[in-house]
Amino acid sequence: MAHYNTILHQLLQLVPRHHFESRVRQLNGDRYVKKFTTWNQLTVLLYAFASGKSSLRDIENSLTSQLKHLYHLGLPDSIPKSTLADANSKRDYRIYEDLFYRLEDRCRQMSPKHKFAFRHPLISIDSTVIELSVSLFPWTRFARQRGGLKLHYGYDHSGDFPNFLSIKTPKSADNKTARELFPIIPDSINCFDRGYMDFKWYRRIHDEKAYFVTRARKLQTGRIIERRPVSRRQHVLFDHVFEPVGQSFKDYPYPMRFVGYWDPEAKRAFRFHTNNLELPAKTIAEIYKARWQIEAFFKWIKQNLKIKTYLGTSKNAVLTQIWIAMCYYLLLAYIKFQSRYAHSLFYLHRIVRATILERLSLIDLLRLKANRLLRIRDPEPQLAFGF
Repeated sequence: MAHYNTILHQLLQLVPRHHFESRVRQLNGDRYVKKFTTWNQLTVLLYAFASGKSSLRDIENSLTSQLKHLYHLGLPDSIPKSTLADANSKRDYRIYEDLFYRLEDRCRQMSPKHKFAFRHPLISIDSTVIELSVSLFPWTRFARQRGGLKLHYGYDHSGDFPNFLSIKTPKSADNKTARELFPIIPDSINCFDRGYMDFKWYRRIHDEKAYFVTRARKLQTGRIIERRPVSRRQHVLFDHVFEPVGQSFKDYPYPMRFVGYWDPEAKRAFRFHTNNLELPAKTIAEIYKARWQIEAFFKWIKQNLKIKTYLGTSKNAVLTQIWIAMCYYLLLAYIKFQSRYAHSLFYLHRIVRATILERLSLIDLLRLKANRLLRIRDPEPQLAFGF
């Protein structure tokens, strides 16, 4: 039988180690460190997310029972929970933020195309709130008795993975955060809901040679300059090109489309704004309908990545946990793209969770069906993933 390292070790092989260590040196991540390095911290937290551990004691006990695997992972013989808690509290979370964007770039290079016929990159923009206890996380207070964080995401439909993340307080306005921080990809279509309605934000997207699709308010003021023919069979109610008036015109002095669409499933009408004057009206409606995928993504990460249960209460510890959780998500996405895995990311996560410290070939593991998972005998040589 061939010798294989653990599934966790094979996951770590996908991390750009040289780039990671360079960033650790820049931010003094290993300053005054004797045994438990920043790389060790990443290893332990990836293990925690992959295996579903939700407390420091649970992580410590699990690793203590797996001492035979620690050496091959480069970990110390013992990792007290106090050591991990101290690392989470003091080591700069920006190390893992930078790793997230490095992994995102690799995923983007390998991701498949989205389902639409047009060539433009399609990005959905939205935010989700995680409520936290004010007594445990006082730095998250945004109201008298309430605390929490708001995670602003960009979601790339080519591959279904996040390409942007900003962590703010729930008081942060969606449109202001997007206008100031969100990176615009030229020629991309950016889809968002009415919470992002801001003509200055629209202008920034337009000036950077990109497009937007968003829900419109019921009352629209503007001067109609073109009424386009519509197809009732496609449930398109109207398709107008108009110019904003008043202050809206000063903030966005360009023609804009106003599209009405009747959704036969929801049995209601929707109105959309877009600066794309070429795509069919029904495609505009379908783009906005595809935005539900980011809601499914929010549900997935909250249920599977334990980002609502934290291993520390300091700001640095919480942000470290969120960024590493998202790095784990991108590692799963990268494996799916690299191996052309046919099943869902959720199923891939379940397989990794069940075998995280087993000595198996990752590529053979991906070929197995659920009823064969526990009957692995003689794996073939493992697939070498590399950046």
